[in-house]
Amino acid sequence: MMEQRADLHVHTHHSDGSLSPADLVERARNAGLDAISITDHDNINGVSEALTAGERHNVEIVSGVELSAHVDGREVHVLGYFIDTSNPTLGDFLDFLRKERVRRAERMVEKLGALNIHLSMEKILEIAGFASVGRPHIANAIVDAGYNVSYQEVFSKYIGFGCPAYVEKVHCSPEETLSMINESGGLSFLAHPGTMLPERMVLQLIKAGLDGIETVHPSHSFETTMYYRGIVHQYYLLESGGSDFHGGRRNDYAALGNVTIPLSVVETMRRRLIVQDK
Repeated sequence: MMEQRADLHVHTHHSDGSLSPADLVERARNAGLDAISITDHDNINGVSEALTAGERHNVEIVSGVELSAHVDGREVHVLGYFIDTSNPTLGDFLDFLRKERVRRAERMVEKLGALNIHLSMEKILEIAGFASVGRPHIANAIVDAGYNVSYQEVFSKYIGFGCPAYVEKVHCSPEETLSMINESGGLSFLAHPGTMLPERMVLQLIKAGLDGIETVHPSHSFETTMYYRGIVHQYYLLESGGSDFHGGRRNDYAALGNVTIPLSVVETMRRRLIVQDK
């Protein structure tokens, strides 16, 4: 009997993914997955549709979200699992973040204009559709407008960190981000830490209440995965993993079903929640 597998990091068109939640669930089933977590950026609107599709395709759906926090002036991403999507405080917080995303995009459009790359916010919002607007939508708008630059080059030349049109997100402290996930009944995980995140920052997040680390990710080598598993075991944390699937211009379709963790990890998370609730 094949081991049951899960992918706890996928995105839909409610953030910067290309597929609807229903289409993503169907693709996950066809890829042999038994569970997925919808982890859209600052957005939980795709979870309900995914749950309905999950019942139809016999795929377990873990409600999730991907948020940002700033540690020592650096942005890190945090995954929230098993969150209560009806929590009003979480809803208000995400609404605030989405409005800030629009303001950030407007400032990037101004900076791009000064570089002779002229875009309209209307076009960017049209590309974003259901999603919380972000840099991928700006990149798509630039490519669609016919400028002689690839999607990847837009980031490396214009809107990537440190580039002339880059604008930082609103700053949330680790305590704020982790508390928001905890107050909505969820578990918080450091997403794709890679090799560039200093250990002191990881420890700062652990002290702030982090529940686990995403050890398995397409950007992680075997050595990186084992390194973070060591930290997980040392500090009695949980581990997670997934493909960080987006589709579309990222063309990461092959990762879905190939970057996974055992389904038993989901049950371990659920047991941790039961213990915390006692």
